[in-house]
Amino acid sequence: MSDLDQFRQETRTWLEENCPPTMRTPMRSEKDATWGGRNPEYAHPDQKLWLDRMAERGWTVPDWPTQYGGGGLTPGETKILREELARIRARNPLNSFGISMLGPALLKYATEEQKLEHLPKIARGEIRWCQGYSEPNAGSDLAGLQTSAEDAGDHFIVNGQKVWTSYADKADWIFCLVRTDKSSKQGGISFVLFDMASEGVSIKPILLISGNSPFCETFFDNVKVPKANLVGELNKGWDVAKYLLGHEREMISGMGLGAGSDPLLDAARKGADPLLRAQIALFQVRSQAFKAMSERFIDELKAGHAHPAQPSMMKYYGTELNKTRHELLMAAGGSDALEWESERSHGGAAARTWLRTKANSIEGGTSEIQLNIIAKRILDLPS
Repeated sequence: MSDLDQFRQETRTWLEENCPPTMRTPMRSEKDATWGGRNPEYAHPDQKLWLDRMAERGWTVPDWPTQYGGGGLTPGETKILREELARIRARNPLNSFGISMLGPALLKYATEEQKLEHLPKIARGEIRWCQGYSEPNAGSDLAGLQTSAEDAGDHFIVNGQKVWTSYADKADWIFCLVRTDKSSKQGGISFVLFDMASEGVSIKPILLISGNSPFCETFFDNVKVPKANLVGELNKGWDVAKYLLGHEREMISGMGLGAGSDPLLDAARKGADPLLRAQIALFQVRSQAFKAMSERFIDELKAGHAHPAQPSMMKYYGTELNKTRHELLMAAGGSDALEWESERSHGGAAARTWLRTKANSIEGGTSEIQLNIIAKRILDLPS
């Protein structure tokens, strides 16, 4: 038996013994997701149990170094762990912008002190993060941001506004782009971290078409940020921002893969409409092709061989797949899928999720921006 075969056997045994049965069922709504943080919300006590067990092994971030709270697994072992989790249809033990976005940037750009301070807390789900990027006048043209950070000795004074800040009202800390030099566009941006409980931070939720409010407007009024919280070099935060955006787009593209059991397959088995069943079958083929491509991309990314624009390609196609998935689910559900508030529909979960997917092609860089990047940097088309 090879080392990887033995690892698979041991992993399968451990997961069977430690993943609660309730964590092997599909999530009924967003409330079933585990985000952690200082004041975590759990719809079921097994969410915390599952998180604690996985975090103890470092398996919330299996490929991170052990000194930062990770599992220290090799790429091959990490892939096996993901396969075994998928085999038992296990829920994600921890949803975290700290894991999917900030963590990789800290591993690349942060000081050792910053890594030891923040990464273990991210891995254990102790701190929940939000992202301070977009502004009312700096969305697609993110480098035009105006939130300022003035030098005040041992700290910065931050003033400005961010918008579309996902879960800012529930986050403990924020990773934020600020302007530290007005003489240069990209060259005057810095990347800072600070506590959302800091004096001068205020938040206003934005109500979406789905009826939920995951997005917020975030305001900074003379917020003090220690210079020790500057990640990377002063005025070189655009490099950190671009690297993080690549991982954000990778995260968003993962929506195309779905999670846990696939209700579309159940709908295809039960459905009598042959045209809808054919559409679901075609979707499944495309989804499996995307899954294979995604695995290859992750392998190339970890090895440092991925094309810099590849996250844009993955993000675009992944979001299109996710939108199609929920359009098909709505079609398969018929009039029942239109229920908005009933207990039977879990508060209109299907309809609200379908509406929420419309934002997939905007967040993390619009689809139009991604297509421009693909055309210019992958297809080498003229500008």
